[in-house]
Amino acid sequence: MKIFKRIIIGLIVVLVIIGIALGVYVYQGKKALDSIDNNQTSVSQKINEGKPISVLLLGADTGADGRVDRGNSDTMMIVTLNPKTNSSVMYSIPRDTMAEMVGAGKNKKDVQKINAAYNIGKAKMAKNTVGELLGINVDYSVAINMAALKKTVDFVDGVTVTTPIKVSFDGITIPKGTHHLNGKQALTYVRMRYEDPRGDYGRQLRQQQVLKAVVKKLQQPQYLVKLPSLITTLGPDINTDLTDKQMETFPVKYHGAGKKMTSKQLQGQSAWINGSSYQILSNSTMQRASDKLRDNLGLKQQKLNNTETRLNKLNAEFFNNPDSTDYDTHGLDTTYYTDNTY
Repeated sequence: MKIFKRIIIGLIVVLVIIGIALGVYVYQGKKALDSIDNNQTSVSQKINEGKPISVLLLGADTGADGRVDRGNSDTMMIVTLNPKTNSSVMYSIPRDTMAEMVGAGKNKKDVQKINAAYNIGKAKMAKNTVGELLGINVDYSVAINMAALKKTVDFVDGVTVTTPIKVSFDGITIPKGTHHLNGKQALTYVRMRYEDPRGDYGRQLRQQQVLKAVVKKLQQPQYLVKLPSLITTLGPDINTDLTDKQMETFPVKYHGAGKKMTSKQLQGQSAWINGSSYQILSNSTMQRASDKLRDNLGLKQQKLNNTETRLNKLNAEFFNNPDSTDYDTHGLDTTYYTDNTY
């Protein structure tokens, strides 16, 4: 029965995030959860109390190219849902963002690309790392691997997208223009990064494009009636730390949070650190995101003071010169790992 809870909460969170009314889908999802026992320990009571919450969405590269390990979180989105104001705020986080791995347990600060957090310390470290970066507590997480996307696109008989550029990756090419993609093609479409002139930011836009197309089709009656088969297929590909009871009450309490949706991208400045390319978020960029996220959580603004802001203060010249890629990391007691698999 755990298969049902993982996929239902994953899809419901996605539906809420992009501001689509749940309607009959909520009803069906709730029915499917009626027979599930609540036998987990809650990581947060906020859903039980109907308070504003934050959810970290992780798209891992497990399930692609035959990978079976946990993999990196190539997609990271932090979402806040406020049931009182019926509003949601979502930020996509660049995978190469420089960040301290919170909870690494070392004497020195372990600073890496932010997508390494999920690989090193699972969802817990990813939540703590994103929370420290943006000055919020991350309440819950939903992790979905690459295999889930391919299966879901095939389940809805493909999606139609319009691409402004040619996308070529892993032996598959999608020319510029409008195309109907199957699951394997959609996976290619959302994975290409280096050949996109917009880099990871372009990939994030393509991921959001496919996600919206999938959810739009999932609302159609011919797919709603077949959801049990999708649930069975995708169960192992989705993991979350919400309890059974929380997943049952989530759509009832938070379905209105998608009425007012704000979707943004965090964007940084490129730097080379010990031979690897990083994205450095400026203090003002992090602060603006923190302010918006905290506001939607009903919290007062709070000035950020973390490893990233302190390093940035030591690198004022880096931000004064947009063409500079030199970023000095020796001002704090830090250890940097530059393994390209991260």
